[in-house]
Amino acid sequence: MTELPKSDFVFKPIVRGVAIEGSSGLFPVGKVYCVGKNYADHAKEMGGKVDKDQPFFFSKPPQAITQSANIPFPTLTHDLHHEVELVVFLKSACSNILPSQASQHIFGYAVGVDLTKRDIQAVAKRTGGPWDLSKGFDNSAPISKIQNKEGLLLEQGEISLKVNGQIKQSSNLSNMVWKIDELISWLSKYITLKPGDIIFTGTPAGVSKLNPNDKIEAEIENIGSLSFKLIR
Repeated sequence: MTELPKSDFVFKPIVRGVAIEGSSGLFPVGKVYCVGKNYADHAKEMGGKVDKDQPFFFSKPPQAITQSANIPFPTLTHDLHHEVELVVFLKSACSNILPSQASQHIFGYAVGVDLTKRDIQAVAKRTGGPWDLSKGFDNSAPISKIQNKEGLLLEQGEISLKVNGQIKQSSNLSNMVWKIDELISWLSKYITLKPGDIIFTGTPAGVSKLNPNDKIEAEIENIGSLSFKLIR
C-alpha cells in the first residue's frame, strides 16, 4: 500500500497499490466491482441461471485486494470457496459509454480469485440481505501482477485454477456471457467509472471448498498466474 501526501485530512488516507509486471510503479485501486453469474455453467452449479437482460454486479472494498503469497484463513466461515476470474483495470474516467468505446479506458488485466464465504452468502440469499460479509472481508480478492494491455479487449484465453495441484476450474474467457466491453458499458450507465477502478469479470464452474493450508494456483492464458497459500 502507498500513503497519499499529507493534507487537511484528520488522519492519513491510504490507497491500495497493485504491482504491475515490468514496472516499479503501482496501480492505485479505486472502486472494486464484481460480476455474478457471467458463466452459464457456474450459474447452473449454484442453482441459478444467467440474467440475459443485464449483468449482475456487486462490490468489494479496496481492502479486499491483496498480492500476498500467504493469506490468513478467514474467520466465521465453515465453507470458504474459490472463484478464479479475469480482472480488468481501468485507466480513465467514463460515463454512459457504448461497448465500442470501452477499450480506450482499459489499462490492463490480472488473474484474480474471488474468495467467498459460501455459508454466509447462502444466508444472505435466503433472507434477501446484502453479500458484503460473504464477499468483502479482508484479503478476499487476491490478484496477480497487472499485465499492461492498454486498449486491448480480451475475447478468449484459457482460465484455470488448481487446489493442491488438482484442477478444480477450467474454462475459456470466450464462455463469458457478458463480454468485457459490455460489462464496462453497463457499469458506466449507472456509475461514473474512474481511473483506478477494477472489475472482476465472473467465474466458471468448479468452485469448491477450501481448507487451511491449501495452496491455490490460478492461471489465465497470456495474462499470467497467481499462487497463494491459506494459513492459520
